Amino acid sequence: MGIIVRDMRSGEITFYLKGADGVMAAIVEYNDWLDEECGNMAREGLRTLVVARKVLSPDQYAHFAERYARASASIEDRNAAQARAVATLEGDMQLLGLTGVEDKLQEAVKPTLELLRNAGIRIWMLTGDKLETATCIAISSRLVARTQTIFTFAEVHDRASAHRELNAFRKKSESALVISGSSMEICLRYYEAEFVDLACATPAVVCCRCSPTQKAAVVSLIKRRTGKRTCAVGDGGNDVSMIQAADVGVGLEGKEGKQASLAADFSILKFHYLARLLMWHGRNSYKRSAALAQFVIHRGLIISVIQAVFSSLFYFAAIALYQGFLMVGYATVFTMFPVFSLVLDEDVSDDLVMTYPELYKELCKGRSLSLKTFFMWVLISVYQGGVIMMMAMWLFEEQLVNVIAITFTALILTELLMVALNIHKWHWLMVVSELFSLAVYAVSMVVLKNYFDPTFIRTGSFFWKVTVITAISCVPLYILKFLKRKFAPASYSKLS
Repeated sequence: MGIIVRDMRSGEITFYLKGADGVMAAIVEYNDWLDEECGNMAREGLRTLVVARKVLSPDQYAHFAERYARASASIEDRNAAQARAVATLEGDMQLLGLTGVEDKLQEAVKPTLELLRNAGIRIWMLTGDKLETATCIAISSRLVARTQTIFTFAEVHDRASAHRELNAFRKKSESALVISGSSMEICLRYYEAEFVDLACATPAVVCCRCSPTQKAAVVSLIKRRTGKRTCAVGDGGNDVSMIQAADVGVGLEGKEGKQASLAADFSILKFHYLARLLMWHGRNSYKRSAALAQFVIHRGLIISVIQAVFSSLFYFAAIALYQGFLMVGYATVFTMFPVFSLVLDEDVSDDLVMTYPELYKELCKGRSLSLKTFFMWVLISVYQGGVIMMMAMWLFEEQLVNVIAITFTALILTELLMVALNIHKWHWLMVVSELFSLAVYAVSMVVLKNYFDPTFIRTGSFFWKVTVITAISCVPLYILKFLKRKFAPASYSKLS
């Protein structure tokens, strides 16, 4: 990153540039101390930065300004053209100095990384620091455990040397991998599949000397080769491309500005908030979304089964069983609030999730939302829809004209009971939604006289027969749930 300044008194134009020592070494004039001092600071865990300057003549500045203005006005490859214009100034620069800043870890970084590892999350550190600095940070942050060995991937420049290093790394697959961006680029060019497989099998990976483009490329490569979901966490402008390339981007607001947080899906103030974001909110989001999605399928399918059974019993006549306000009310005020109250459900407490991160690992198996659970809900819908329609036809053979009131009442009660069946922990809004929906439907039975016969729905026969139909459709599922909890309880039930 550079800047051009003009001295208002003398008129002197100076170009100042700062950057990593690996890049700046080829830009500054020859010296015999830069590499040695950078190595000393890196071994102490300091992040190094080289500062240089170059005095520009008026002609040099005018030539650069003209070329940069043309590049800025370019429609195609504007960024590349601007970079080429700036590159004309980057050469034979005077070395001003070297800075070393301690990259102090935030609070609770070590336990957070350990918790994420126990949750089954593989962690890669992509940084632009020198190899020595990156290794020190990885050890101090406990990204690499004390008992783990570190395999430092040697610098490679061709296919043969990359093959030798990969063979050596294969023998130490239990070690954490530390590799530079240039070596990783060579490996990916010739042995992409092999390198990704070996790296993903290691407990931790540290990629140092990575450019922003390389960070984004690594994230995209992991997504493409493994099919796994990726989460990128960064705090600076150099991490924006990586954050945007990941499935989920998390930006940290810090001293480096808000570029990362503005480009991310989630913004947090401290790194250790990431643990709660993933373990608690992420787990709840997945479990609740799975329950809600499958219940919405059940709600639509059960009424379709009732209609299909009704049509088949009457010689496949094209007659709608429920019309008008009944269909509108079923999708809205009669069942909407209880179904969507499932987003408030909690199967375990937040303290338990943070204490046992292994609970998050079970989500990777995809058991909450899969083909198996989908077909299970389809089977439940077919069973309940068939029972409601067939039992209504059998019990109300003499009052066939009231089949709409019979089946629709049993359907609403079944939906409300099914919501109650799938709730793990009751929230007061869940209770309110259930009672509100039931009250609205009771009022509708009185108001909508075109659909409900007021005399018929007050009879004792109507009440006990609707109760029997609802019980037959729901009680077997309650029994199955009780047996499952008794003989095959979920893992979290053993902890609570």
